[in-house]
Amino acid sequence: MRVKVLVADKISASGVEYLRRQPGLTVVEAYGSSPEQVLGLVGDVEAIVVRSETKITAAVMAAAPRLKVVGRAGVGVDNVDVEAATERGVIVMNTPSGNTIATAELTFTHILCGARPVPQAAASMRAGKWDRKGFSGIELFRKTLGVVGLGRIGSEVAKRAQAFGMRVVAYDPYLAPSRAKAMQVEAMTLDQLLAESDYITVHMPMTDSTRHLIDEAALAKCKKGVRLFNCARGGIIKESALVAALKSGHVAAAGLDVFEEEPLAADHELRKLPNVSLTPHLGASTAEAQESVGLEVAEQVADVLKGGVIRNAVNMPSIDAAALKILGPYLDLGQKLGTLVQQLGPQQIATLRVTYWGKIVDLDANSVTRAIQRGFLRRISGDSVNFVNAPVALQRLGVKMEVLKSTDDVDFTELVSVEAVTADGTVHSARGTLLGKAARPRVVEINGRDVEVEAHGKLLLIENHDEPGMIGYVGTLLGKDGVNIANMSLSRQEPGQTALMVINLDSEPSEPARRELKSHRAIKLAKFIQL
Repeated sequence: MRVKVLVADKISASGVEYLRRQPGLTVVEAYGSSPEQVLGLVGDVEAIVVRSETKITAAVMAAAPRLKVVGRAGVGVDNVDVEAATERGVIVMNTPSGNTIATAELTFTHILCGARPVPQAAASMRAGKWDRKGFSGIELFRKTLGVVGLGRIGSEVAKRAQAFGMRVVAYDPYLAPSRAKAMQVEAMTLDQLLAESDYITVHMPMTDSTRHLIDEAALAKCKKGVRLFNCARGGIIKESALVAALKSGHVAAAGLDVFEEEPLAADHELRKLPNVSLTPHLGASTAEAQESVGLEVAEQVADVLKGGVIRNAVNMPSIDAAALKILGPYLDLGQKLGTLVQQLGPQQIATLRVTYWGKIVDLDANSVTRAIQRGFLRRISGDSVNFVNAPVALQRLGVKMEVLKSTDDVDFTELVSVEAVTADGTVHSARGTLLGKAARPRVVEINGRDVEVEAHGKLLLIENHDEPGMIGYVGTLLGKDGVNIANMSLSRQEPGQTALMVINLDSEPSEPARRELKSHRAIKLAKFIQL
């Protein structure tokens, strides 16, 4: 059966052609479709590719029961209901790197226009004037540029500023000191940056914490005559505050490519100010950037549909090919441990606690945590749960998630622990590791007892009073039931106390055999577990 991909907005021809070349994919191009037409097109699609025009709403997703992925050719995903997508287990991806250079270059164009009023001088020349005195500017050389957000684009802007002989300072709460040092950038607080910068450019995503980050209070901390630029997301700079500061002269010039409401209203105050350069959201509008993001989103969507790597997902941890090669065995182990613990414990738990030891502490374990969550929910929520919506599904069940990374000494190079904790504090747990060059998943502890069990297939877990003949009894009973034992692990704490048998089986015991096991006087617990 062929997989259908809807390309709702026009992307580069190379991107569409790439999708058409993939075996098993059918591509439907539907540019300029109305919302009603989109609803009628998505009934059997598994992927949708958009730019910024088409809105992928909760209603669209509800009309697309087979939808797996939405790919946005660009950075912002404002036109995609990410929360609804996460709820339905749909991956939302963007292409953050494809327009990096284009946006950095446009930013620096605005910075140059803020220093030298080229647009205003050009307009004067077209009006037949020759006004050399009215358009005097200042130099960038030896001035301080404050970069708010030193991600991909901010970093590229910093490089260009350094080429102009500028001192570059940066505020980024996630910026490692070593990274700032390597880039020859001075890291500082936002207040320090505002006070020291001659030019300020913002390169942060739009979030609750960054909305109106540069407002009246922030502008008051700036030097008189500061120049301000935004080619990131509209709303990071509060427009009403900027207009007032431009009028008063506290801000000498500004350059904006993005706005709080787009398109910018025809009568907006910013259009009337002579010391502002405005562009209509052109950050990614270069031939190279459009070619890049179109092909990039096509490759990402195709990878997801083929069950491969996930890159640039905004609602789940992304896994590139190199990371997947390393994390793959851990993902398998995590999912198996989650499933095992769910079957060990009661139906209702209060907390799912995950602890990592060893090499995995230094890796990005978010994907492994998602695998554990998915494994835990597999028998509860069925096939509707995946890496995207597993955290939401757990929250809906009222289960608190705890993730710990430990540096304590353990007996294994790496170890993963999963604990299901009930409201009264009872803990049901399993620990696992990877063994051998093949990195085979193994369960090495169940409910605090050492075992050594292959983490796959069918398990029979028996807790019994430690007395002679129990192994023979269980083996004979399973033999009579036609169930072959593949492997067995035994554990006990003290002779004559409680012992644990964990048995790998080739097939599932019958219901009568299970009842007979449970009725034996020495057996406290007999539970069949399917991994």
